[in-house]
Amino acid sequence: MHKRPILVLQMQRMGDLILSFPLFLWLERAYPGHPIWVVAEEKFFRPLMPVSLKVYYLPWERLDELSKRKYELIINLSIRDQAASLAGELKAEAKLGPVAGSDGTTHILGNWQLYRASVVENNRHNLFHWADLNALDCIPLSEIASTRWPQPRTLSHESNRIGLFLGASEEAKRPSVRFWADLCAELLKRGLRPVLFGGPMEQGMGQEVARLFKGPVLDMSGKLNLGELIAVGQSLQLFITPDTGPMHLAAWSGLKVLNLSMGNVNPWETGPYQNDHYVLRSTMSCALGCWTCSRDKLHCHTPFTPSRIAVAAKRMIIEDRDALSKMNMPGLRLSFSARNRNGLYHLKQLNGSRAQAGDLLGRFWQQYFGAIFGLWGIDGAEMLWKEFARQNPILATKMAGHLPRLGKEFSRGLSRSIPLEDSFWNACPVVLRQFSGFIHLFLQNYGYSRHAWIQALSHYEQLASIIIKN
Repeated sequence: MHKRPILVLQMQRMGDLILSFPLFLWLERAYPGHPIWVVAEEKFFRPLMPVSLKVYYLPWERLDELSKRKYELIINLSIRDQAASLAGELKAEAKLGPVAGSDGTTHILGNWQLYRASVVENNRHNLFHWADLNALDCIPLSEIASTRWPQPRTLSHESNRIGLFLGASEEAKRPSVRFWADLCAELLKRGLRPVLFGGPMEQGMGQEVARLFKGPVLDMSGKLNLGELIAVGQSLQLFITPDTGPMHLAAWSGLKVLNLSMGNVNPWETGPYQNDHYVLRSTMSCALGCWTCSRDKLHCHTPFTPSRIAVAAKRMIIEDRDALSKMNMPGLRLSFSARNRNGLYHLKQLNGSRAQAGDLLGRFWQQYFGAIFGLWGIDGAEMLWKEFARQNPILATKMAGHLPRLGKEFSRGLSRSIPLEDSFWNACPVVLRQFSGFIHLFLQNYGYSRHAWIQALSHYEQLASIIIKN
């Protein structure tokens, strides 16, 4: 007897599709014998099929084929209205993510899918990676934690080619042409041979980098498809890249990555997912959780200097982490991808300033939400709050002082069944917005029903008991 398929709707960009690959693997293990179907953009999935898990890909244009079946599970990872409508129309034993009802109202199903939606423009203290959030509603944490990903390749020291991927989806996320040209010169001074990569949109950029550099450089920008990029990547010692789809492809294929995480990205959410890849990020307080920059210029780009990157790249090639940990890079923090004690994605700091208030607060919120959604007990959140309050008494007092106001508002909402003001979540102090953003969306998602208010009050009481008790 054939088992019902599992359907994943992933209509986002190439990087989002690659970050869904771990979910496909876990679904294969958690639902043995159930075929995995994936609806995605053909221009993204077609070139990725040689390196993807063996799933059945369908383009959006073949939706008529989907309505003929009932599914074991539908997971909608897309933000498109069409995807929510499709998830609502199809029949399944269970559904996760945005699902439109017959009246056209969309509800987000699954605690973790709802949490992820709540950090849109509110991700300053979010430490959950997208790849983990894709899976936490339907895959046991033990399965995620026990997965062992292959280590990035280390070639012989005679190999000296370094890949530079020039582009990213937005200008704020990528270095300038001048930066890349100067980095080529710095690498060459250290005996390393730069190779330029990019898609068709970066072809002109590659030519301009080569012109400014005026030295020996192999310009492959706009000349390779994704399969060829993977093949050429086997001969590279390191791939230096902003946060972009090819970065995730490189990490997935075993090519060691140095992610220059700049602009409006959060490496905790979209950094290279497999272990032992490197992430370099500005230490500016606004750098994490930046959605769009409102400043006069991209100040977070300034600390990224070609000489620093070249020195770090040389040490990464020979895996000299002791030297990397001693590098003086003011304004930057170097980390490598790893797993925390719960088995989730973690950026382990190598150098830079000691843990800041935001770092501790992010870890606290990660433990708090993991506890209220049943991943683990509350002890971790209590321990981290004590440490946060000890190191940051002013911020802790501000947070504790605002809690009674939240309690009154929730109690009033329960007694009167009235919606919160639209400004509720971001009118709260920044230290509380991870909580207020989730609760606000949670109540909206469930129509401010009495049950939703009771659940919101329960989450509030758990938070208050940690903060007030400690």
